[in-house]
Amino acid sequence: MKFKFLSTVGLSLLALFGQAQQASWIWYPGDYEVWLSTKMQNRRTERGSFFPPFWKLDAHYVTVEFSKEYDLKAAETIEVFTEGQYNIKINGKLSYPYSNKITLQPGKQKINIKVYNQAHVPTVLVKGKTINTDNTWKVTFEDKEWIDETGKASDASATLYLPAASWNFHEPHEKPSQFKLATRPEYAVSKDKTAGGELVDFGRETFGFVKIHGLKGSGDLDVYYGESKEEALDKEYCETLDKVRVGLPQKRDSVLELSKAFRYVNVQPGNGVSYDSISMLYEYLPLPNRGTFKSSDALLNKIYDVSVYTMELNTREFFIDGIKRDRWIWSGDAQQSYLMNYYLQFDAPSVTRTLYALRGKDPVTSHINTIMDYTFYWFIGIYDYYLYTGDKQFIENIYPRMQSLMDYCLGRRNKDGLMEGLTGDWVFVDWADGLSKKGALSVEQVLFARSLEAMSICAEIVKDNRAGEYKKVADDLKAKLFRYYWNQQKGAFVHSRIEGNQSDNVTRYANMFGVFFDYLNDEQKKTVKSNVLLNDKVAKITTPYMRFYELEALCALGDQKYVLDQMRSYWGGMLELGATSFWEEYNPDKKGTEHLAMYGRPYGKSLCHAWGASPIYLFGKYYLGVKPTGPAYSTYLVEPELGGLQWMEGNVPTPNGLIKMYVSTKEIKISGDEGSGTLRFKSRKKPASAQGTITSVGNNVYELTIQSGKQYAIKYTAL
Repeated sequence: MKFKFLSTVGLSLLALFGQAQQASWIWYPGDYEVWLSTKMQNRRTERGSFFPPFWKLDAHYVTVEFSKEYDLKAAETIEVFTEGQYNIKINGKLSYPYSNKITLQPGKQKINIKVYNQAHVPTVLVKGKTINTDNTWKVTFEDKEWIDETGKASDASATLYLPAASWNFHEPHEKPSQFKLATRPEYAVSKDKTAGGELVDFGRETFGFVKIHGLKGSGDLDVYYGESKEEALDKEYCETLDKVRVGLPQKRDSVLELSKAFRYVNVQPGNGVSYDSISMLYEYLPLPNRGTFKSSDALLNKIYDVSVYTMELNTREFFIDGIKRDRWIWSGDAQQSYLMNYYLQFDAPSVTRTLYALRGKDPVTSHINTIMDYTFYWFIGIYDYYLYTGDKQFIENIYPRMQSLMDYCLGRRNKDGLMEGLTGDWVFVDWADGLSKKGALSVEQVLFARSLEAMSICAEIVKDNRAGEYKKVADDLKAKLFRYYWNQQKGAFVHSRIEGNQSDNVTRYANMFGVFFDYLNDEQKKTVKSNVLLNDKVAKITTPYMRFYELEALCALGDQKYVLDQMRSYWGGMLELGATSFWEEYNPDKKGTEHLAMYGRPYGKSLCHAWGASPIYLFGKYYLGVKPTGPAYSTYLVEPELGGLQWMEGNVPTPNGLIKMYVSTKEIKISGDEGSGTLRFKSRKKPASAQGTITSVGNNVYELTIQSGKQYAIKYTAL
């Protein structure tokens, strides 16, 4: 079934203001996301075997009530469509619909529709002239009404009503339960004969359904997939495969049932089976890339383009970790995808779908994905979402789930008030050989403190009087962070605290988060930079996952030139090895097929992993230099840094527009479609502009206010 996709701007508006421009299918907030994510994540297979997620999977509410009051000026006929059995009350009286059309008379009309569906999410679509289902309708999963012995209904209820949720389904045939990603045909670039079959090369990493043209015969056909040629040719150890039973007397085109990740496909037809050719249906979520970046460095441009493609492949029904192996929603991976999304697609619904899916429902029985740090990234991601979109309605809807998860965390602190892994907790941090997880790790306390700060801000948004309590716990924890982990002699946070004592080991993790969370003073930042981030004696990071944060910390310290060199070496190193998307892990010390191995398996590594696309975020935030300082870019700061480039240009998306920039060593051009911006830049000589007023703030730093809808050109001399 095909679905119309609104533009990203339109989707963002829906998310921000909760008002659909037309009738939409609606549901209980989070239920569709929970149902769809369960369906998606259970598609994972390993060598043909079903492989479900490790964590608790929740289900939707099977009965949901939808309601809204109208004051009609004239009679109106509405059409009601549901997914599930339903009844309708008009002004408290049950209606007996022999058709799905109901005529309402002028005056006040309260509509209540109750839908039951065990198989998938109860949803409803109402279409009329003025009466249309949208996010202004209220929903509940329990109405808590009762009647007394006289038959009188209760006058008041303890029912919790929430604004309805929706996405992009607007017509009766666009049933949410039937949603599928879009597909388009793509074709191989080459094919080679192999023993018993052929190896088909699609030219780059891709994702979709293999299509076999002119399939005929009776017998077996085996398909072995590979992100590399070596993997596809290794029948015993390739990560994914399909075994197809063929019984077709006449030639027919056949599309295999499950989409897969691959570049190469090794097709092995058994005796009595033949086919003409192989193609594929590329599967994707159709979102426009609104953010752009281009510079005077061709290698960096290629790194950006491959990052964009990597992000596209991993943006599906939700933000997933990697397209080959897991195809699951992991909170740590998703947190980075949210940030990259804000500088590329700026698709708010993809973020909220993923946040809902990760959280699931109460009761809380474990950390998100069972990983302590991934719980903290979830909290941080919610505040980041509010900062970039200004979507208060989402904060109000998700806040009760934030509270119960935070209560779970607060109840698992050790005697010193620190987060330490307990039975059932996976303390992950990063894939790194020899990384100790013993005791209470400093990085977990840093992330927990940030989560508490996010919790306090969200509590203020929803007017919860616990906001001050969350802030106090955060402040206390930050004080303990320095008391328990800061080592003055080493000029850094140590890695862990075991049985009340500091460990001797220094790692990069807590230190780099402390930099861009702004938990360190200027002197501490200097020592962390020299003693940790630029110190080769401290264990190096080999995953793009943590390189993301390490390079962000260095950018926050003003080392953009050094970071560009690191990008050329690290991401450029993958490109030199033939990468067409960026990997889960890259260690330049490895050779040959060592680059394909992980988890004790010869092809266990993902060669297309979402966290590999981090240059998108770094270029947008720390080179073009654009970041919101008020919700939804009501105010924003632009601090361009060339980092040794001769010029760069790009667009940074906002909820309803773009910030467009061109920066060279002599000129800055900038415009913004919304909000009030501050351009802050360095110039060796006094700059000039015919638009606006440039002011000096000292030390060769200047500022210019950017008003929406105006274009500015500044002549300056870069330092």
